[in-house]
Amino acid sequence: MSDFDAIDSLLDAVGPEAELPPRRVRRELRERARLSKAQVARALGVSPSTLSGWESDRDPAGETRTKYAYLLDGLNARLATGTTPAPTEEQSAVAGAAAVTDTPSSSPAPGQDEVELLAVPESCVLCGAPAVQRVAGFVQHLDPFDCRAVPTENLDTAPAVPPVPTRAPRTVPRPAARKDTAPYGRAFQEPSEPADLIRGVVHAALAEHQGDVEAASAALAKRAIPDAMRLLDETRKGARYDVIAHPWIPDILKKPTSKGADQIWEARPKWTRPELPPGKHDVTALDINGAYLSALKTHLPLGQLEHSTGFAHDRRRAGVHLITPPVWEHDAVLPNPIGQRDEPGPLWVTEPTLRLLLRLSGPKHGLCEPPEIHESYTSGATENLLEKFRIALKDARDTAIADGDELTLEYVKAMYSKFVSTMGESNYNRELYRPDWMHIIRSQAFANLWMKALKAHDAGLAVVRAMGTDELHIIGDWRRVFPEGRSVTEVKVKDTYTAGTGTEAGTGQEQ
Repeated sequence: MSDFDAIDSLLDAVGPEAELPPRRVRRELRERARLSKAQVARALGVSPSTLSGWESDRDPAGETRTKYAYLLDGLNARLATGTTPAPTEEQSAVAGAAAVTDTPSSSPAPGQDEVELLAVPESCVLCGAPAVQRVAGFVQHLDPFDCRAVPTENLDTAPAVPPVPTRAPRTVPRPAARKDTAPYGRAFQEPSEPADLIRGVVHAALAEHQGDVEAASAALAKRAIPDAMRLLDETRKGARYDVIAHPWIPDILKKPTSKGADQIWEARPKWTRPELPPGKHDVTALDINGAYLSALKTHLPLGQLEHSTGFAHDRRRAGVHLITPPVWEHDAVLPNPIGQRDEPGPLWVTEPTLRLLLRLSGPKHGLCEPPEIHESYTSGATENLLEKFRIALKDARDTAIADGDELTLEYVKAMYSKFVSTMGESNYNRELYRPDWMHIIRSQAFANLWMKALKAHDAGLAVVRAMGTDELHIIGDWRRVFPEGRSVTEVKVKDTYTAGTGTEAGTGQEQ
């Protein structure tokens, strides 16, 4: 074959991409066919959050785009001719459940966001029409029907769903049937509870590797990211808000180069007490269990970050803030809440760091002055966005510890740690791009460790070292302050050593 023949063969293999209708029409076609996101996503081999993106702000590519175009073309043809088959009992049940769970309630259950009634109507963030309710900082209609902006005087004649323009069916080549060689997600299709999802994947991995725990562990670590995303989708069913997976991000959250860093300061502790009390002391290095898992409970911005200036802080919103931090005068006994920083002046910090500084400057502690807020990028926020996801992982972790199941324990740890580390600019997780969330969750873990140091100090213990998310060195009877164990509310001993007169502080062996 000549070079030109090879080029011709390559060109023949490259065809035009399948045409897709506008994103608004894609959602209307699915809803008119009474299909849930989960049903369509399962048929296409993607997650419901990915499908949400295709109906709002993104387009698929490659073979998946062809399959999606084929589905939409078929739905359009059936709806145009009125030959859409009646839904099965299972589909009706799913649609009914979605109608109940997706509609925000004016009386939320405990732990959910409260609804604030506005004296003066404001524009709904979804449709732009006047609304009198605010939920977690967002002005919106609680009834989805109101969000369609249908005048009340025309309710009798208004169509239930806006009509989709009819058109002649396109000829989209049907993808050739092929054997599914990707095992990811099979164990997630049958079980219905989050605990079953995790248990089923572990059992399937053990079966696939004939009981070889080491091989199964390696396989589970490789699939931890897609499995975490599927678990997130499962725990988000019926939630008040959709996860906005790919919002607009300000430049301060973007890396200038592939190996560079953005402008956000996470306040990672890296502190060692400069001087110990006189004499020799037994120091215990404590390990904080599940630091990133606990940090999933934090105030996360729901929508696109909006810019603002000024010194006021709205606790109903969350994001990143440019502040001038206060002077810290307690470095001899406690680490600086913003970590060790060489350069003075303003810096961009996350919501947990700002809230920690505001808390420490309040009347209860009075340890510093309030920080100066210069500008912010924030959105309406909730502390419960990832709560069901966190609880599912925590329960699986607790069960694994009780059963002595180290395989499941390592798998769960990989799920939540990689979930946090890859939601920024990562090639390993294309379904979720939220560098703001990544920084906020990490900073929450650092803030949690700092508060444990303060708790020990207030109880009369000497804090010797605070490092990262999970390392706290203490002199004194720490068991009267912290419960010992392996749960996320407990601590365990990482190391013990002697420090003080005649020894170098903090030279004990660390494991």
